[in-house]
Amino acid sequence: MSIVREERRLSYQLTGADDRFRSSFFVEYPEEGIELVHIRIEADTPESPPVFRLSWQRPNVDIQGVWHPNGYRNRGIAPDWTKGYASKSTSSAPVVCLFGGSGRSRMTFAFSDTLNPVVCKAGINEESADFHCSVSLFEEPTSPLVVYEATLRVDLRDKAYYECLNEVQEWWSGLPGLTPSAVPAAAREPMYSTWYSLHQDVEPEAIEEQCRLAKAIGCETVIVDDGWQTNNSERGYAYCGDWEVCEEKIPDMKAHVERVHALGMKYVLWYSVPFVGVHSKAWDRFRDKMLYTIDARGWGIVDPRFPDVREYLIGIYEKAMLDWGLDGFKLDFIDSFNLPEDQKHEFGGGRDYVSVPEAVDRLMSDIMARLSAINPEVMIEFRQAYVGPYMRKYGNMFRAADCPNDSVENRVRTLDIRLLCGNTAAHADMLMWHPEEPSESAALQLINVLFSVPQISVRLDRLPKEHLDMVAYWLGFWNEHRAVLLDGRLEPHHPELMYPLVLASDESKLIAAVYHRTVIALDRELPGTVILVNGTRSDSVFIELDRDAGSRQIEVKDCQGNVVLSSEITLYAGVHRIEVPPSGAVTLVD
Repeated sequence: MSIVREERRLSYQLTGADDRFRSSFFVEYPEEGIELVHIRIEADTPESPPVFRLSWQRPNVDIQGVWHPNGYRNRGIAPDWTKGYASKSTSSAPVVCLFGGSGRSRMTFAFSDTLNPVVCKAGINEESADFHCSVSLFEEPTSPLVVYEATLRVDLRDKAYYECLNEVQEWWSGLPGLTPSAVPAAAREPMYSTWYSLHQDVEPEAIEEQCRLAKAIGCETVIVDDGWQTNNSERGYAYCGDWEVCEEKIPDMKAHVERVHALGMKYVLWYSVPFVGVHSKAWDRFRDKMLYTIDARGWGIVDPRFPDVREYLIGIYEKAMLDWGLDGFKLDFIDSFNLPEDQKHEFGGGRDYVSVPEAVDRLMSDIMARLSAINPEVMIEFRQAYVGPYMRKYGNMFRAADCPNDSVENRVRTLDIRLLCGNTAAHADMLMWHPEEPSESAALQLINVLFSVPQISVRLDRLPKEHLDMVAYWLGFWNEHRAVLLDGRLEPHHPELMYPLVLASDESKLIAAVYHRTVIALDRELPGTVILVNGTRSDSVFIELDRDAGSRQIEVKDCQGNVVLSSEITLYAGVHRIEVPPSGAVTLVD
């Protein structure tokens, strides 16, 4: 059975009903260029539904690339026979933007159901050069239902792609049950992470020494990663599950945390939430309450549909916060809560949920509620790709997925997060580099993540002085301009080229970072302060003005913050080449 409606610019088709389920939809037009397709699927008795698909087509006219949350470096156009872009609460988000060569959206569509598995497709048809688009529901087995309602939002306006994506996150945030959690001030300050610097060698003396040095250059929180709970250094999770401190490493966790607090830093601790290893005491308790096991690696993923599993996990974090005085939690591997394809949904046997996503929602909601009751300013970090709209309910720090020493990938991933996360703090993956790198090259690690919260993860006691000076300068720059970098109007240009030019601005300041040899087009009335960041290894930046900007004081600094030029410049309409050292910055003040 299929239903077809001809409405304005797009024609929609909903398919998938059978003798158990009825389906219907209607289209609403709240403003010019916005189409809301409301679908309803219902049955007389609770049943597991078949696959439903809402589909439509759009001609490929000036569509040069496709943006979706898990695109990373791939912004290419896929054929219509490919799998599409899967999402659910713990992975990605149901949104796709087709954009033109000028960075304008040609069509941005998003789906309201961000909890359950959804597959979005936007592929080119070889015969017609049309985009065949669809949103598929229930491709993964789901729990029985009687009524299902959801909305597709289609934006056909000619607007900058980043503006359309920002409106999507605002739309999601206003939907029932998707109100984002508050963001504590500490989540928006630079941090030091032990992962790339110390890995599992997390002894108190080493951590505290790095904290002392990190505090001196502007870091306000330490994130202590894997290793505190085990003496095993195989970097697996067979020893996870009990979450007791390895006393051979950290004899007194409470005293250790207090010493870090005395340095003026907050303390966040890592946990791999769903993993219980065969070498843990918890294994025998939960071995029959697993979603699945990875036998070759020696651990399993617990099933959150059991209330005692949820209570066990919540109790661990609650006790740790109370006993040790923690300020936050790095909750890892939430995206491993998956029901294998060969398993059916079950109820009973101690389970109080049929749906795994609904059980994860209950788990995370209870974690946030219980921890916030102890400390309303608790920090919760999640890692890409579980940084979608549903996860904003529980997490207030979204970090880019691991990309060690890859500044370009870190830039792409942090900006991808920023485009959808609203005021939730977007964090860079931990920054690392070789101590023998030229300081101009090492500085690119920080410059590429200027529009997110930096996390430093190098052995600060092993860095040469010029590196420490460079880090101190750029963290100081970031702190000074944080309000614009994090809260200003964000303009990441050319997503198909990995954002080679990014601007952020408010009424009084504009910051433009250029990452490739390109021209910064400033086609606007300039605010009082303009800062140009040279995120390249070349010795100049180019700006193009569409109007005269008068005389300005110019100050040029190198990557360590040393002033190499202080003068005056007259900015006429046209192209200007401004000399600036690699990884340096230019400040223009009227």
